Amino acid sequence: MSLVGPYMTTTQYNRKQKTTKNKKVLAAQAEHAAWLKKMGVDDASLEKRAVKNKNGRRVSIHEIPDYKTTKPTVPLSNKVAAHGPAKESMTYSGERQLLGIATMHKSNMVPVFADNKQAAIDIAQMRRN
Repeated sequence: MSLVGPYMTTTQYNRKQKTTKNKKVLAAQAEHAAWLKKMGVDDASLEKRAVKNKNGRRVSIHEIPDYKTTKPTVPLSNKVAAHGPAKESMTYSGERQLLGIATMHKSNMVPVFADNKQAAIDIAQMRRN
């Protein structure tokens, strides 16, 4: 208990004070109760109109609809469709001669081909295309 803050106590600290209703609130509640009785929706009127079974318990006046499927349905299957053909793996065909891979601008790896010597010069001088 020594680690718990001062809000924790052994006395009852959650007892709430009962609020007293003033005359204006009591008059408004009485007026509302009279209006409900006039409309026929107060507790006594509703209890008289309620449908009861032989044991005296209230029952619903509405029927629960039957949601069972009685119509013939489309035949279903448990087969799962495939995701499609596999992607072709990328392979080097050798059509262009790859000299190497150069590093340009913050570890940006760029391939260098033999047919484009100007690109190799630009990479060496740190220029972008």
